[in-house]
Amino acid sequence: MSVHAFVFPGQGSQFVGMGQPLAEAFPAAREVFEEVDESLRQRLSRLIFEGPAEELTLTRNAQPALMAASLAVLRVLEREAGFYMQEKVRAVAGHSLGEYSALVAAGSLTLGEAARLLRRRGEAMQQAVPPGEGGMAALLGVELEDAREICGAAAEGPGGRQVVEPANDNGGGQVVISGASEAVERAIGIAKARGVKRAMVLPVSAPFHCALMRPAAEVMAGALEEAAIATPQMAVVANVTAAKVGGPDDIRKLLVRQITGLVRWRESVLAMAEMGVESFIEVGAGKVLTGLVRRIVPDAETRAVGTPQEIESFVKAL
Repeated sequence: MSVHAFVFPGQGSQFVGMGQPLAEAFPAAREVFEEVDESLRQRLSRLIFEGPAEELTLTRNAQPALMAASLAVLRVLEREAGFYMQEKVRAVAGHSLGEYSALVAAGSLTLGEAARLLRRRGEAMQQAVPPGEGGMAALLGVELEDAREICGAAAEGPGGRQVVEPANDNGGGQVVISGASEAVERAIGIAKARGVKRAMVLPVSAPFHCALMRPAAEVMAGALEEAAIATPQMAVVANVTAAKVGGPDDIRKLLVRQITGLVRWRESVLAMAEMGVESFIEVGAGKVLTGLVRRIVPDAETRAVGTPQEIESFVKAL
């Protein structure tokens, strides 16, 4: 049997209706959405299932919503298929907010605690930079060091130095940069002048994972200090170190650093492969991470599991 890692998607993978077929088919999935609703004192499940998309896409909603969709899949696997994470999975990791989903899967956070933290995180990240002052862009056909050079050149503007830095090293020649809107635009121009395959602004509401997020990091330091966090029951690979996390204090520090730090996804996937992982299962909404993993570790097995049919197919393949 293959050695599995479960990976959990981040913001951008959300869509109206995610998790709804699962909730309709399985009481275990329905319970997850109800628990999240209760924890947030909001009918987030209605927004997830019915929209509107503009409201679901808001950072404060998208973050706990994606976590709920992922954990609904896990709950069904455990209750309906007898698939227990501690027995079957070598490591877990999540992209940005997906790290919270991974920590729930590993037993470090409860579902309710994660939902409350992600709501606070989403609000703090949105409030850290006024609308229009920050942005993000994807550079395709570059490696991390190339992106760092482009950002270094773009940081110097007519009005002085501005923040622009790599935010996500996604692998396969894809690096996302983040910072002040003007500096991001300059970086796109520099990238195109250097013959980069593609450089484009991303439709995001704030410049995530860069120094401009420091106010959000301060908010989350306080929130995480008060949160109940347990030692994980399996290997959790952290975004900012691409290495296994330690105990609760280490997890708190890493989650604070993650707000302003680079998501080292390429290195995280390689680290899991070095642990002996042969099969990467994307749990929840979409297939973004599945595509990234295929580019980073072409020989690995990959699968996305988010619907009743995909769960059935995955269980049969075990």
